[in-house]
Amino acid sequence: MLAIARFRYDEDLTDRARRELEVCVDSLSVLPGFVAGKVGRALDDPTLWVLATTWDNVGAYRRALSSSDIKMSVVPLLAHAIDEPSAYEVIIGEGATAPNSVKPRGR
Repeated sequence: MLAIARFRYDEDLTDRARRELEVCVDSLSVLPGFVAGKVGRALDDPTLWVLATTWDNVGAYRRALSSSDIKMSVVPLLAHAIDEPSAYEVIIGEGATAPNSVKPRGR
């Protein structure tokens, strides 16, 4: 399972972006189900940053975000992420699974 969060930082906040996003990767990396984490910056737009993490499954990701330590150190930053879908299932490549079926949630 992939979790992607994108952020905008003014160009003069590059050091801050690096620090904050590094704390996210370091904090998440010690939790059960964490596979990998990366931080990147757009080549064509240096104000656009991405935090990409890989998890064993969506349950591990959701439990990680529920951790009290993560609620204090990571969730406040994630609240400033660009508002867009962030959780993706891997359907091609390493760790791929059959796609989930799309169906409305039950009542």
